[in-house]
Amino acid sequence: MQRLNLTRAVRYSLFSARRAAVLAGAVLASASVLVPAAAQEAPTEVEEVVVTGSRLTDPNLTQSSPVATVTSEQVELRQANFVEEFIREIPGVVPSIGAQVNNGNGGSTFINLRGLGSNRNITLLNGTRVVPADLQGRTNLDIIPIALVERTDVLTGGAGSTYGADAISGVVNFITRQNFEGFDLRVTGARTAEGDGDTLRIDLTTGGNFDGGRGNAVFSVGYTDREAILQGDRDFGVENLSSATGAPGGSSTTVPTVLTFPGSGGTVQVAPDGESVIPFYQPFNFNPFNLFQLPLEQYRLYGSARYELDSGIEMYTEAFYSQSTNRTQIAPSGTFRNVFTTPLSNPFLPAGIRNQICGADSDAATDGIQPNFSQAECDAAALATDPDDPNYRTIDLDYGRRFVELGTRDNERQTRVWQLKAGARGDLVSNLSWDAFFAYGESDLRGSQSGNGTRTRLQQALLATDPNACLDPSGGCVPIDLFGPLGSITNQVGAFLDVGNTANQFTTLLQGQALVSGDVNTSMPWAESPIGFAVGAEYRDYEAGFANDLLTQTPGEVLGNGAAAPNVTGSYDVREVFTEVNVPLVQGAAFAEEVSLQAGARLSNYSTTGDESTWKVGGTWSPVGGLQIRGNLQRVTRAPNINELFAPQVTGLNNFATDPCTGNAPLENEDLRQICLAQGAPLGTIGSIIVDPAGQVNATTGGNPNLDAEDADTWTVGMVLQPDFAPNLALTLDYYNIEVSDAITNPNPGDVFAACFGPDFEDGTLAISGASASDPACTGIRRNPATGNLFGDVSTTAGLPLVLSNQGALATSGIDVSVNWQGDLGFARVSNSFNGNWTQESVFNANVDNPDSIDRDCTGFYSINCASIQPEFSFSNRATLSFDGMDRPVDVSVFWRWIDAVEAEPEVADTFLEEFREIDAENYIDLTARVQLTQRLQLTGAVLNVFDNLPTIVGNNIGTTAFNSGNIYPSTYDPLGRRFSITVRHTF
Repeated sequence: MQRLNLTRAVRYSLFSARRAAVLAGAVLASASVLVPAAAQEAPTEVEEVVVTGSRLTDPNLTQSSPVATVTSEQVELRQANFVEEFIREIPGVVPSIGAQVNNGNGGSTFINLRGLGSNRNITLLNGTRVVPADLQGRTNLDIIPIALVERTDVLTGGAGSTYGADAISGVVNFITRQNFEGFDLRVTGARTAEGDGDTLRIDLTTGGNFDGGRGNAVFSVGYTDREAILQGDRDFGVENLSSATGAPGGSSTTVPTVLTFPGSGGTVQVAPDGESVIPFYQPFNFNPFNLFQLPLEQYRLYGSARYELDSGIEMYTEAFYSQSTNRTQIAPSGTFRNVFTTPLSNPFLPAGIRNQICGADSDAATDGIQPNFSQAECDAAALATDPDDPNYRTIDLDYGRRFVELGTRDNERQTRVWQLKAGARGDLVSNLSWDAFFAYGESDLRGSQSGNGTRTRLQQALLATDPNACLDPSGGCVPIDLFGPLGSITNQVGAFLDVGNTANQFTTLLQGQALVSGDVNTSMPWAESPIGFAVGAEYRDYEAGFANDLLTQTPGEVLGNGAAAPNVTGSYDVREVFTEVNVPLVQGAAFAEEVSLQAGARLSNYSTTGDESTWKVGGTWSPVGGLQIRGNLQRVTRAPNINELFAPQVTGLNNFATDPCTGNAPLENEDLRQICLAQGAPLGTIGSIIVDPAGQVNATTGGNPNLDAEDADTWTVGMVLQPDFAPNLALTLDYYNIEVSDAITNPNPGDVFAACFGPDFEDGTLAISGASASDPACTGIRRNPATGNLFGDVSTTAGLPLVLSNQGALATSGIDVSVNWQGDLGFARVSNSFNGNWTQESVFNANVDNPDSIDRDCTGFYSINCASIQPEFSFSNRATLSFDGMDRPVDVSVFWRWIDAVEAEPEVADTFLEEFREIDAENYIDLTARVQLTQRLQLTGAVLNVFDNLPTIVGNNIGTTAFNSGNIYPSTYDPLGRRFSITVRHTF
């Protein structure tokens, strides 16, 4: 079948196709490809170059937007088993939720381009959206069939007019191998130098042409098994370290039990003798139970086919299926400062502690916290085991007891994802073609949790007045001893408490698109190439939701589960028309080898936010051969996703290590005291409010059905140099600038505190700068009604209001550079690929309408306010020597990745230990060797992190839990150490 503009393509031949790829900013392959002839893809005639970021299909097209490309060659040398492993190493990409994230991982892996959020980019497979994994519209990268990926294009800086909403920071497009013929079996095994974390990946791909080459079919099946690595398996992760002091720290939910008595925030702990309570002395070290590598087992299927009918129309299909089981594991559950009614005749309540509760002791730890029981009443209540007895007394106690005896909290997630695409394409006339497709996909995640326990059952067990029987025996109730030492909670108690709970999630995506593209068979007077265009229409329908059991939906019911997950279902659809044009203005003139203009526009109608429009305009100018100047300006919109619109308000956990209401500050400052009381702190707790030793704080978040779309202005300007005197050298240099207005964002905890207490809230004596007890910014913060703390029972302590709004603003800018060179040394061929990034700024403002709101620039900084680390400078470089003249061709490749030094955010740095306030620049070196043993058999071996570089310790609460865990930042800095990998590849 004659393809679009093929007659014109012949004039430019292979050189134009190669030049178009380079001028699009592609990173060329960094080493020679050793693939036996029998397994190579079938040779094809020169066809159009499909460039990510454009709907135009023209072999002469050069792009005004920079695109970085990671080839299958680079992935093989990297020995990557998952897409995330090489995507997050691209300079300028900020690590998102991945395999090293344990607490906060929902069973999927995402990408965060430019640090603007994983919900502001799109994942494509062969130019088509992939069904999302969650209600935020994000795609799980783990499902991409990595063995079939020919190249990965990463376009950053906006692509909304080409691909629609969500493309504010760009798109990632995975291009699979086409027209594959033969048989390809790959088996990869990997292990750390510590002898753990084994990973096995097997991929079998087969395909071939049929009916005289009119058709081709490819089928691939894959399996991956990755084993867990505990934080306790690495020396730097064994002990939970306080970022403030450097001393062993941890959670106030611990063993022995921590208690808070009525009317006071005073935190005491059962003494080692078990007969009294003394000031809190032993936090719980949760580190060893958490993970540095999540286990995963995955099965994959992928198939594609095409067939050309007699009419010249080509039918095509593509389908994939992925079934994954992964598990997150966190420290044992417990009663995380929940308040429970407890009889003074509880059989496990020691007499000494009961007397302290009643006020018989004058121990300093319990001064002023008596519940107004006389000693006689207390003694009588200790013997009153029947609730109908007039001497029966109860007291509401705030408990912090870790159920270590019952093991870890495990969340196993089984995810099934599938998507089917079917379409047809053909030529209308010699210079016009059409393409139309339909695609539908579903993602279903079924999560089962164990090891948690329920609040209702724990209360039932605590009301016991007999050590062998509960007052309410329903459900097989077993009395629980929360006052005893480690070992006092039996397996029978665990069986009663832990009934298991489930949390399920589903998403669907229906999409269809029709496109006409080609040229108008007319060129500008000073150009030879015709004006190209594309025009089309697109429809998408999203649906997603949670469907959970009653326990999971009830706030505070599942112990240690954080936020509840109420049932929610939402949907929206969008209808769009789009157009794109490429106008060659001048070709072959003096100081204007090529001048072209590109423009595009997309009109969208969302069922939720109404009409939105995006546009782009860009151009390229080649004053002389081998040099191109390029620029691009875009207006991009992003409509709110299902989670942002429909998620109900729930209270869960966030991170913060400072509270102005703690200590003596509110006793010394009456205005501050009134603010703390207005936030719900009981009067008796003033002076004894504490910060959670684990650095956590309750926070209430949720969707907002009144959200509007956010807008972004993005522009890039750069150059591409491929000089004639060095034909094997290609250099690209691009400046980017992205500004998001009306951004859909949550304020971070620091912004909420600053809005109430002023910018100097870290110091209690300065915490009243403009603050008022009646200010909604202050009263919106809700404290624990029993302790005054900002942590505890999520059903009663709303904590910080982190509500979504359109009041935020985001901005980032910087420079990308790539240098690629290949040469012949005589005894070997050499290639080198360098990619670097300088991030000038990465700014977030929670509320641009508030003149006191902070422009928070997290470039080169880390803190609770800054999420994942974004260094100012970073680069990667791969150098490869290829020895082709040997009996067994060999490639030797070295990959060097450098991350600039970063430091604690200045606004909060003084809060933390000085030695934890900086992370030095980091270098990682990988070494790979590949040898062609026979025509059909290839062996690749790699040592990753050759010098076994260990991550810098910064303590466990200097950043957010999702990215600062195990005393380090495991998504940014390698927690696994030196690793070995070997791949055997058999082809024919």
